[in-house]
Amino acid sequence: MKRLNVGLLGIGTVGGGVYEVLKRNASEITRRTGCEINIIQIADRNVEYAKKIAGGVGVTDDAFAVVNNPAVDVVVELIGGYTVSKELVLKAIENKKHVVTANKALLALHGNEIFAAAQKAGVIVAFEAAVAGGIPIIKALREGLGANKIEWIAGIINGTTNFILTEMRDKGLAFADVLKEAQRLGYAEADPTFDIEGIDAAHKLTIMSAIAFGMPMKFNEAYTEGITKLQQTDIKYAEELGYRIKLLGITKNTEKGVELRVHPTLISEKRLVANVNGAMNAVVVKGDAVGPTLYYGAGAGAEPTASAVVADLMDVARLSSATVEQRVPYLAFQPNSVADLPILPIGEISSAYYLRLRASDKPGVLAGVTKILADHNISIDAMLQKEPADNETEADIVILTHVTIEKNMDAGIAAIEALPAIVGKLVKIRMEELGK
Repeated sequence: MKRLNVGLLGIGTVGGGVYEVLKRNASEITRRTGCEINIIQIADRNVEYAKKIAGGVGVTDDAFAVVNNPAVDVVVELIGGYTVSKELVLKAIENKKHVVTANKALLALHGNEIFAAAQKAGVIVAFEAAVAGGIPIIKALREGLGANKIEWIAGIINGTTNFILTEMRDKGLAFADVLKEAQRLGYAEADPTFDIEGIDAAHKLTIMSAIAFGMPMKFNEAYTEGITKLQQTDIKYAEELGYRIKLLGITKNTEKGVELRVHPTLISEKRLVANVNGAMNAVVVKGDAVGPTLYYGAGAGAEPTASAVVADLMDVARLSSATVEQRVPYLAFQPNSVADLPILPIGEISSAYYLRLRASDKPGVLAGVTKILADHNISIDAMLQKEPADNETEADIVILTHVTIEKNMDAGIAAIEALPAIVGKLVKIRMEELGK
């Protein structure tokens, strides 16, 4: 029987899950692939820990020893980062080894170089686990929806921020308090910057956008805005108006260019994706033939992510003997057909908006605000005017707008903030329909 020898770089949470899934489901995997998939060498800085998990498998603290091992057919990179991991992946490719990786940062920043090297070497680079953990969204975009022109993608693709926003809504807690709880429970890292500032989601969105629209990775042009400035007040008002706030990664292929953006977003509570709670992930993909499709599941964790890694290994087992032309291209489109599409600046995107302003409670204020919006070609969809609290002379006004260009909205906001009756800065949160 055919054998596929695997070199595993990193046997932490995900690497341990990969080892366990391969061991537990060995017979099922062999039945599906006609191939035995065996881990024959592991590299990890903690050699003793690795030996305890994978007794009998050769262990080293030198990752380059694995990628240079002639007996290894495929290298599974699970060490993260984008410096040493890049060197290891490129060396593995140079050595004509296939690569499986869960490293979204590596691909978002260096995917173009890695895929070009793999194309030249004739090897496979598989990366299902790099986006949304156990959800097979990469395979859906590359293969299942291959007959469609993808129009847009919108996803909850970071479980940490989704957990925080769910807790803020359900328990009425402030961001800082929920973040501490997320760290205590292990949902958030000690340094949560990549998650809460939207960088992790932007890495994943960059990969999906490249596959959906057949373009190079353009992470450095993505607009990224996190959840650190979200206030409990706005979550409550959004709820009153029938909306939920989620951190979404959104990419759209428009006539003017590609929108590539991550930010807090209001979604109608009637949408399925608005009801994805806790640390779960969900991605909505709109194809011209199939319409909107929803993919839901665990976006992280040992075995959900291992599920995707092992599925990639199974694909490598099936396809390793096929020629490059017979395989699905890395970014779904043939390499000579990848188009360098422009990324729209955030000021040029089209969106509806939630605005919250605090104003003196006196006649004429609202009329002045609505006039400014009208002067900037912004129409109002709904409005919520709160009564001043006892002994206060100021009140909140919440406005939902129809779709407009962001630069028009920003100009209108600047004019409103200049009104004498307006107190402080306005809050602006984008809104998405996600139904058409």
